Amino acid sequence: MKTRLLRSPADLNSTEILALYAGLNQPIAALDCGAQCAPQHPLGKPFCCDICHAVPAAHLSEWATLQTRTQLWHSWRGDECAAEPVDRSELEDSLPSGMILLACLGHQACERDYRLLSCRQFPFFPYVTSDYRFIGLSYDWEFEDKCWVISNLAQVTPAYRAQFIATYDQLFALFQDEFESYALRSQEMREVFAEKRRRIPLLHRNGGYALISPHSERARRVAARALPKFGPYLA
Repeated sequence: MKTRLLRSPADLNSTEILALYAGLNQPIAALDCGAQCAPQHPLGKPFCCDICHAVPAAHLSEWATLQTRTQLWHSWRGDECAAEPVDRSELEDSLPSGMILLACLGHQACERDYRLLSCRQFPFFPYVTSDYRFIGLSYDWEFEDKCWVISNLAQVTPAYRAQFIATYDQLFALFQDEFESYALRSQEMREVFAEKRRRIPLLHRNGGYALISPHSERARRVAARALPKFGPYLA
């Protein structure tokens, strides 16, 4: 039986948004992962904090909450990366309803208490099987050669993994549309990895690591050393 969708995350109140933030506030790793990838960036900054590589999306309720508490964020204009023209309408059309594209003042001005949910989860997303089970964390594969964490999944702390799972269990219990959006993202990942003839790395919700067949969806438990590395992080 599907959960009845009474509201969407877009109309959570400020107290609920701040509670979600408090529930997903652990750092991903014991060290500063941004400092690990920044040397690979032409401008020496973390890829996850560069809107020329990733434009963060926020629920409208997040935006309403943050506007009264911080000057960190502003509406994404689409002209922040003049050297790389962006089709703003295409990006905005791809957004789920109730969400907005934002930009921040940069990683040096970051106020960690006011990071978006999309910042807190990056580079991960909840992986949902074709039979609708949320079984753990996988990642945004477009960042494989940029994000240090993707090549070092063993460095993700148990505390972060536990908070991530608890947060999305809570959201999925409340909002069916949120669950469906990640089910579609997971299906897209299976299609991409099937074409590449690769298995999908997973941080399992019950602990440990797995590689998933994109065809059969069979999960094979593996040691951390068996997980792939990419680009400048191969060594």
